[in-house]
Amino acid sequence: MLVLSRKKNESIVINNDIRIVVVEIRGDKVRLGVEAPREVPVHRHEVYEAIQRSNEASGATDNSVEG
Repeated sequence: MLVLSRKKNESIVINNDIRIVVVEIRGDKVRLGVEAPREVPVHRHEVYEAIQRSNEASGATDNSVEG
């Protein structure tokens, strides 16, 4: 795992087309903004896990979700 330190309004870039921006830091919470192409699914981890469970239950083989 790569660990980076960023301040408010600073960002990181992933694969030339995904940008993660620190929008706000309040107490123990950090708000992040994600700029990614529309075809790249972006989910909170717990939502991603729920989608995976749903896909497994339905026998789906495609890991992408329209949204």
